[in-house]
Amino acid sequence: MIKKIFANKSSFKTVEFRPGMNIVWADRTKDSTKKDSRNGLGKTTLIEIIHFCLGAKTSKGKGLLNNNLDGWEFSLVMQIEDKNITITRSVDHPNIIRVDGDVQKNQDTLNIKAWNALLGHLLFGLETSEEQKYQPTFRSLISYFIRRSKDAFSTPFEHHRKQIEWDKQVNNVFLLGLAWEDAASFQILKDRKKGLEEFKKAVKSGVVKGIDGSLGDLEAQKVRLKTKADKESLSLQSFKVLPQYEQIQAEANELTQVIHKLINANTIDKRLLSLYEQNLTEETPPESDTVEQMYTEAGIALPNFTLRRLEEVQVFHKKIIANRRAFLSTEIDRLKREIGKRDIQISEYTEKKASTLEILKTHGALEEYTSLQKKYLNTINDLNSISTMIENMKAFDSGLSDIKISHEEILRKARQDYAERTPIRERAISLFNTFSESLYSAPGKLVIDVEPTGFRFDVEIERSGSSGISNMKILGIHAF
Repeated sequence: MIKKIFANKSSFKTVEFRPGMNIVWADRTKDSTKKDSRNGLGKTTLIEIIHFCLGAKTSKGKGLLNNNLDGWEFSLVMQIEDKNITITRSVDHPNIIRVDGDVQKNQDTLNIKAWNALLGHLLFGLETSEEQKYQPTFRSLISYFIRRSKDAFSTPFEHHRKQIEWDKQVNNVFLLGLAWEDAASFQILKDRKKGLEEFKKAVKSGVVKGIDGSLGDLEAQKVRLKTKADKESLSLQSFKVLPQYEQIQAEANELTQVIHKLINANTIDKRLLSLYEQNLTEETPPESDTVEQMYTEAGIALPNFTLRRLEEVQVFHKKIIANRRAFLSTEIDRLKREIGKRDIQISEYTEKKASTLEILKTHGALEEYTSLQKKYLNTINDLNSISTMIENMKAFDSGLSDIKISHEEILRKARQDYAERTPIRERAISLFNTFSESLYSAPGKLVIDVEPTGFRFDVEIERSGSSGISNMKILGIHAF
């Protein structure tokens, strides 16, 4: 019970409440005219101060946290468990609550979160759990009893128009003494279903892939990519990087060019050698009596002088032939030596090239390794993508089935809890009927039901078309 509200400024008029019904109104004097309004006199502010002291969220520049109230402190005297406590909250330091009274041992100041948790425990018996996503909260529960604005009076089961569905379900079920855990389970199931719907949207937009195709096709692609990745991984493991790969490769290319030049030179010299050997064989002097015989056959007699001159020519010609044969023999010997020398060089260079090629065969360049590694990583990425698609498809199919099964289980449990708490539910219905008749002489009906989408609440009062009776619904629903 709230007993007193005061502030640290003398301009604030202390408000005290007594047991029973207390009504706060703005009075009009005899001198008041029709132009004198009852608005702006502090009724709404009084409600704001109560919420302020009871741990409501605050925003700089809004509500009580405006510059005109700098330095103000508001206090509320409240009776909890037959003990009076004084709650003080400063506008300048709104995150700290000062509590005077035997309610929190060894601690007279609390932050807002701790204060709300303590009030929830003291006033509603709440035991908060970090593992439970949806659960009753003190701030939401108290807002049903201390309604702050016109929107709070639009319907009995909402304390503001934008109140989210799970908050309405969980807190109303708690206040009615039913199993609020079932209401939380309905909301968790709705979240899962919403998640699948969002997943569908992501698939249609192209953000997520792998739902429209066949699971069998994806599995086949996965096997193919797995085999490819294994082969590429083995190649990487056996790959030996040679830092001087490019240099050795250049040497091998240079050796190849040198060998080709030597072979070409030998080919030319061998052809020349063959020609020289043939010429050496064919290079013979003419017979000595060949000219004389030719003239005799022609019936011409040669004088002694002519015969002497022919002998001189023949001697000269023999000398030329001898020189020619000597030249050919020398050239043949030289060519054979050059060819033999090149053959040795070709053999040495060929052996060296073979050794170099063996090194290149067993090692690879860093660029080649990097390229192979990049290829392997691309394959792994494709494999992971396919695996994700498969998991998405399985999760989607499994999610649809799980939601259907879970929905039936939650609905069955909620209806079972609903039936087991029939005395509590009937008492609430009976009290509402009694209050509605007492307030407006009209029978009222409180409707509490468990539907496939969760809990449904409604109140009905005969002749409820007027705004007065509609407001009585709100007063009646929380009177008990």
